[in-house]
Amino acid sequence: MNMNIFLRLIPLCLMIATATAADSKPPNIVLIMADDLGWKDLHCYGNEKLDTPNLDRLAEQGLLFTDAYSAAPVCTPTRAALMTGESPARLNITNHAGGHPPNFQKPGTDLITPIWLRHLPLERVTLAEQLKAAGYATGFVGKWHLSHQSGSNAGSDQDQPTEPELRPEHQGFDINIGGCRFGGPPSYFSPYGIPNLQGKTDGEYLPDRCADECIRFIESAQSDGERPFFLCWWNYSVHYPFQAPDDLIAKYEERKGPGVKNPTYAAMIEGMDQSIGKLIKSIDEQGLDEDTLIIFTSDNGPFATDVRPLRAEKGYLYEGGIRVPMIVRWPGHVRPATQTSTPVITMDIHATILDAANLQTDPSNTPDGVSLLSMLTDESDLERDSIYFHYPNYAFHKQNRLGSAIRSGDYKLIKYYDDDSIELYDLRNDISESRNIAIEMPEKADQLRTKLEAWLKETNASQPEHAK
Repeated sequence: MNMNIFLRLIPLCLMIATATAADSKPPNIVLIMADDLGWKDLHCYGNEKLDTPNLDRLAEQGLLFTDAYSAAPVCTPTRAALMTGESPARLNITNHAGGHPPNFQKPGTDLITPIWLRHLPLERVTLAEQLKAAGYATGFVGKWHLSHQSGSNAGSDQDQPTEPELRPEHQGFDINIGGCRFGGPPSYFSPYGIPNLQGKTDGEYLPDRCADECIRFIESAQSDGERPFFLCWWNYSVHYPFQAPDDLIAKYEERKGPGVKNPTYAAMIEGMDQSIGKLIKSIDEQGLDEDTLIIFTSDNGPFATDVRPLRAEKGYLYEGGIRVPMIVRWPGHVRPATQTSTPVITMDIHATILDAANLQTDPSNTPDGVSLLSMLTDESDLERDSIYFHYPNYAFHKQNRLGSAIRSGDYKLIKYYDDDSIELYDLRNDISESRNIAIEMPEKADQLRTKLEAWLKETNASQPEHAK
């Protein structure tokens, strides 16, 4: 080989070797999930009445998903799906943990809801357990809600967790700050009433305290050498009870109207945004930004906000109940200031995190999601035909109809169990789901119904029964 050519190749080879070494190093992972945050509850998603500068900046630095979905229209099933990568239907964790009594029958109907599992069993292999086994420091902060205990709303005896209570520290996390069976905090101001999160000063605001705990965990993980970290921050915000700092409430009282239905709820959103900003600032100031994959999303649709142009809210299979915000930032891997309308679902987050960490799905789990890594880094198309939903239970408000749903391309079909009827919507032209076109497009309706029913059978999804 010509010596000049050889010398010119040396820097190129070094660059390739350096890039390969960098790519082989598993990233730090920060998974932030809001509670009950709606699709339109951020400024960057089109609500100009809300100030969410930190999440807006995260979107400017990464990829915003316009068509992201939670695995279920209520919290516990989505959380279980995120931890295991399996759909709520396959897990038979289909409703919020407390829920209604077993074999519940809503007055005026003849449907009896199936019994579902109200906690995530210890034998299930979680995302945290896999990452911990791979050398990650693992930290959990916030709302868990996967460890329902016996009580007035409990299911059958076999549904009850055994001691120790199934908290994050028993399912793969090195530390657990605030994670317990609670669906919401007794108070957002100290004293919180959360068994494993004591306030430092009276009046301390829960989102701020959780951000401080997240920062403390990362600093501790960094002091442990080259060990990567996995931080799972599942916010209690913006779940009931609606509480926020007085100055933020007063600010949104002035903006009450379209886009701000509940000023306190709006204030909670900005308060949550501020706390997330504190964490991201700390990550960036420590020089960890390029080594850290950040994923932000919500567990289901909202309860106290203006959902328009979407239909319905938390607890419904309409878009308002399941379409959620999702933002991904990973400098050097994800191109900034980009958007995608590709439909994605909670289980994809599980698969993506494992893929980014160079891990395979645990053999005991059946993956219902697909990794988004190639789409994030190479902007390639996602090869998947449909995503599915199964909600055979009544939400806390008891106003929803029991059903299942499928989204395939631009079309979404909902199947209801009370009268075996279907609804078909063209989401590209009717995001508000205002016009049922099942009669106009019988072939499309039959096609999607057949696919949905095949999926329900494959996952052994529980079914409501008509009373005899």
